[in-house]
Amino acid sequence: MASNSYTTRTSAYRPALAWFSLLGSVWVFGVVTLGAFTTSIGAGMAFPDWPLSNGSLNPEGWLTNIAMFAEHSHRLFGSVMGMISIVLAFSLWKTESRRWLRNLGWTALLIVIIQGILGGKRVLLDSIEVPGFEMSLGQMLRIPHGVLAQMFVCVLFAITVSVSRRWITVPETSQTDGGESSSVFSTGLRRLSLAATALVWVQLVVAAVMRHNQAGLAIPTFPLTPEGGLVPSTWDFRVGIHFTHRFMAMVLSCILPCLIISVWRSPAATRGYKQSAGILLGLLVLQVSLGIGSVWSGRDPYYTTAHVIVGACLLALTFALTWWIHRDALAGGETTK
Repeated sequence: MASNSYTTRTSAYRPALAWFSLLGSVWVFGVVTLGAFTTSIGAGMAFPDWPLSNGSLNPEGWLTNIAMFAEHSHRLFGSVMGMISIVLAFSLWKTESRRWLRNLGWTALLIVIIQGILGGKRVLLDSIEVPGFEMSLGQMLRIPHGVLAQMFVCVLFAITVSVSRRWITVPETSQTDGGESSSVFSTGLRRLSLAATALVWVQLVVAAVMRHNQAGLAIPTFPLTPEGGLVPSTWDFRVGIHFTHRFMAMVLSCILPCLIISVWRSPAATRGYKQSAGILLGLLVLQVSLGIGSVWSGRDPYYTTAHVIVGACLLALTFALTWWIHRDALAGGETTK
């Protein structure tokens, strides 16, 4: 009977699945951290081969050489992330009645496979020059690799939230005075949360382009340019993408507080929502501070790595909050136990 219960697809809360999904959501930040540090210290080509490192799973000297340690650790963490994604996707396919959630599991697996291919091709195609560009073909692949990493974080968080006990057991809708069901959150708040999430993701895409084009110091001073103005006097691609990153930071510094205040003021927001909004505010302040510190320190690798990590956390929390705000639309009509 226990076996039949396990193989039957339902939307019931499964503690093992929930905890395993949470493990994946935590593990991915290890992959992001090591990837960011590898890029920050320029160690992406510490090993010229792939999938092995110098032809081995345990290359000589990787524990004592910082560049080798960063790159090989990133590969190992990525391999484990791939195995976690395989188990998670097949577990959802076998146990979940929610088709959209099973599809999210397959999406996560597809992204991690593409990520592995991009990571490998980044190494193997590093020597191929692209006419008209300063970056080689392998170096160009760093950009989609970084962008997909952020998408992967969102998909993992969507899965983790959707298999949690609270998502499954708390009613999706509230009751109006007339006894009819109504949306928990206002349409305005829903739209604001979607806009905020989209803008954070766009900002991280801009950051990836800037980072991998070595444009982090294209404007080497802050808050003013070297000429003493707010807008650069001379422009090229690197200056343009760097300025766009700064401009988007200002936009988000307005949009995210609006979202946070709206959540705090919403009658439907429970303590968990309000606490999450408070953490989001703290992450925003920290992220802006790290961005300024990265410029003032001349792109110190520890500042820049922390900036990438906090950016991923900011996206993950904004996305998770938005996912929760839209919960009744996603979970409506699902059978829960």
